[in-house]
Amino acid sequence: MKYLNLKKFICLIIISALLIPNLSWANSASSAIVMEVRTGRILYAKNIHKKLPMASTTKIMTALLAVENSNLDEKVKIPPNAVGIEGSSIYLRSGEIITLEDLLYGLMLCSGNDAAVAIANYISGSVEEFVKLMNKRAKEIGAKNTNFMNPHGLHHKNHYTTAYDLALITRKALLNDEFKKIVSTKRWIANRKGYNCFYNKNKTLRQFSGGDGVKIGYTKAAGRCLVASATRNGMQIISVVLNDYNWFEDCYNLMEESFKKYRPYKVLSKNKRVKSFTVLNGKKNKSYLAVKQDIIIPVKKEEEKKVIVVFENRKKVQAPVAKGQILGKAKVYIGDKLLATADLIATEDIRKNSFLDFIKNIFKRK
Repeated sequence: MKYLNLKKFICLIIISALLIPNLSWANSASSAIVMEVRTGRILYAKNIHKKLPMASTTKIMTALLAVENSNLDEKVKIPPNAVGIEGSSIYLRSGEIITLEDLLYGLMLCSGNDAAVAIANYISGSVEEFVKLMNKRAKEIGAKNTNFMNPHGLHHKNHYTTAYDLALITRKALLNDEFKKIVSTKRWIANRKGYNCFYNKNKTLRQFSGGDGVKIGYTKAAGRCLVASATRNGMQIISVVLNDYNWFEDCYNLMEESFKKYRPYKVLSKNKRVKSFTVLNGKKNKSYLAVKQDIIIPVKKEEEKKVIVVFENRKKVQAPVAKGQILGKAKVYIGDKLLATADLIATEDIRKNSFLDFIKNIFKRK
């Protein structure tokens, strides 16, 4: 009888262990995601398509549109409707002249809601028109389950996103050098009177090894929302948690686990010859294609042998050929999942044969 009880007990332990989720990924977020920046590969997912309010992480899109549609040294005159906005503020004054750069640092470091309204007015002429631009850009990026109603993230029932969409928007933003520099800055001194010392509220920069951005957000309706990023060994990842009371700790844990389980794997090197092609009617009849940039993907150790590279290129090309001319694509897969694409380019200039060359070639063949 004792033996049977022990046997049942052992079975219960095994069953429980199988049912308990992997605690290394455990978190209290309503939705969460980890995405690698270079390829957009999803490293972790939890309710990633659930529509939720996102509070001030909204400002990632506001900042992206500002850097895409203007120069940072442009001067902005603060309109009356950008003054005294509810919530976080950089205390703008009506009629104040300030650079767009200072506004962006106030937006992303201090989460200035007034800065968001000032930027919206400057870029589009009004908040309403800027919101249209936000939603248009979101769709272009692929954020299909996102709807913006304002540039700052104060609560509105029709203002929402998903962890997946927010990661897509952040990935696009981090590929912009100006945006990347702003969100990785811990402290900024603005060229203005009064409140001019902006400290970054995102503790990721100070607490997490490799931390380099991005944005925190909180409203009573949205809960605690955090988009964090970090770079180690040349691999940058984004962690998004929405409605998470344990926001920073959960983001840190998700990123730590991602760095443990995945590593950057260089599949092809920039300018490395990978394919040959025939040149028709050229000074040379054969040349080579190279990859335009390094192809580096995040992989688990056991996935390295499963990486497949497919080259899609023209086998024959009419001269002239210009060095750097795009003549194909290199596509990298793990299984049937496309992870990266890079252009294949010509490695040299090849001139077209002249009429005299044509005559000479006839005689050579004789």
